[in-house]
Amino acid sequence: MNPTILPPLPQEDLNHVLSSTSGLWDEIRGGRIFVTGGTGFFGTWLIESLVRANHDLGLDANVVVLSRHPTRFLARLPHLVAAPGLTFVEGDVREFRPPEGRFTHVIHAATEASATLNDEEPLRMLDTIVAGTRRVLDFCAAAGVGKLLLTSSGAVYGKQPAEMTHIPETYAGAPDPLDLRSAYGAGKRMAEHLCAQYARQHRFEVKIARCFAFVGPHLPLDAHFAVGNFIRDALHGGPIRVTGDGTPMRSYLYAADLAAWLWTILFRGESARAYNVGSRYDLSIARVATTVAAVLDRRAEVVIAQPPAQPPSVLRYVPDVGRAQTELNLHERVGLSDAIRRTFAWYRGAEAFR
Repeated sequence: MNPTILPPLPQEDLNHVLSSTSGLWDEIRGGRIFVTGGTGFFGTWLIESLVRANHDLGLDANVVVLSRHPTRFLARLPHLVAAPGLTFVEGDVREFRPPEGRFTHVIHAATEASATLNDEEPLRMLDTIVAGTRRVLDFCAAAGVGKLLLTSSGAVYGKQPAEMTHIPETYAGAPDPLDLRSAYGAGKRMAEHLCAQYARQHRFEVKIARCFAFVGPHLPLDAHFAVGNFIRDALHGGPIRVTGDGTPMRSYLYAADLAAWLWTILFRGESARAYNVGSRYDLSIARVATTVAAVLDRRAEVVIAQPPAQPPSVLRYVPDVGRAQTELNLHERVGLSDAIRRTFAWYRGAEAFR
């Protein structure tokens, strides 16, 4: 079976990333960057924006991307095959063979945020996060790395209290260690702790990005990401189906903003200090579905599977991003309606691209 070929990211979005990070790229001029998880949702945005910066700014940076299936990835994104300075190595993050030589920066974005893996193989999820992070940190210490970016998760906070509309980095909550569904959040907490320990012992900088929910090209449309599922339903002509009661509160940051935030945190964030990454504009899952319907097709029907629970109970997963705003001047620049429109257009173009 021939692989599904995907188009490059929109030039408008790559322009957005570069304009939002203007003046930050000089520190990787002539540098070597090692990336894990470079073929996932986050990684693809980081790789494509780095390739663009490398070209436009003449950075002469070399990027080595670790992937379990690099051939499969490049078959889907052939526009990256001949990108100058970009090479791929095959391996598992838990046991990869370290590339030779010195490196200046590492981006550790491995470990998919998979609800299926978390539920069905939690020990493998934990092992991938914890052992993989330890392996990457040992590589950083040996390769003379100056800065490491860890893409962590808002899952490290555990369940967000219903009365807390936006969860700050100072919240001392945590996943329940006896809850078998906590593998992902517990693993990310340990990954952050390992980073802090290595930063002190080996004297390199570690930057922590606690990521929440996002929308944009390359977001899986068949996983547990509600907005992706709604866009998929719209692509298929509707109806847009909400599998629960639609009351949980979420917020969505567009992927071009996400990439700009992650690059800024890597370059300018304080070492061993966490930054929430996401949108502060919260809305219910039902409202997300009706927004997708309104933006893409006002005739699309929204079907909510269950009535709200009685008594009502609100589940929230929304970050307080004040630290990123005040310390790093990071702001959401693409609103949700525009983000949905851009994501839909890219996926519709991907279908035509085939």
